[in-house]
Amino acid sequence: MKVIFQQDVKGQGKKGELKTVSDGYARNYLLPRGLAMEATNDNLNAYKLKEKAKAAQMAKEKAAALEAAEKLGAVQVKVAKAGGSGKLFGAVTSKEISDALKEQHGLEIDSKKIVQAEPIKSYGAFDVKAKLGYEISGTIHVLVVEDK
Repeated sequence: MKVIFQQDVKGQGKKGELKTVSDGYARNYLLPRGLAMEATNDNLNAYKLKEKAKAAQMAKEKAAALEAAEKLGAVQVKVAKAGGSGKLFGAVTSKEISDALKEQHGLEIDSKKIVQAEPIKSYGAFDVKAKLGYEISGTIHVLVVEDK
């Protein structure tokens, strides 16, 4: 019986693979557990349509990530922190940078995507990396100023 694997099955096949397996194995193990579906014409067509839609969605998300990386390179974010004598009372967090980006430039970057090599604990200009997905990253120019 020909089946389309819905999930990876160790020693049998990977997700999305079309493979011939024994009838008993398919009927008694794969199909009842939802690990595979029978490869009928309707199922094959539906699966192909689903894959095309997924590919189109990924292309759209990748284009959005490229656009966001381009916008990030052109802006500078000011983060104001209270402190004294050139030192901050606390480090500038990814959440603060994310909030400042949204407030100042209308760019929504999740704070989990902002990667700081080392904590920002002083005033000045810093470059912080943002991993936007699909192996695309952008640089955020952060200017830490004293809160007045």
